[in-house]
Amino acid sequence: MFLGKVIGSVWATQKEVGMDNLKLLVIQPMDFRDSEAGTPIIAADRIGAGVGENVIVSRGSPARTLFTDKRVPIDAMIVGIVDSYEVAQEIEANVWKSRNSE
Repeated sequence: MFLGKVIGSVWATQKEVGMDNLKLLVIQPMDFRDSEAGTPIIAADRIGAGVGENVIVSRGSPARTLFTDKRVPIDAMIVGIVDSYEVAQEIEANVWKSRNSE
């Protein structure tokens, strides 16, 4: 899972079977310093996230397991809308340092 910010919407009138009634949003991955942390992705949304909100996104097989009754061709799913978060300063610095040294 990762933290992201909703930066837009995608409209598709023709979708693959199983994707009907799924809202598609453009998500910018973010780090805990509120800085961009990767390339934007498209994620399915069933919980009502909107542009400007911070969200938690699940990717890959775990995102698909949310649809127990059907097979859905999605790679990313919004699983939560973030109200707030807190990261200790020294932990945040170490995570940032280790990510950027690879």
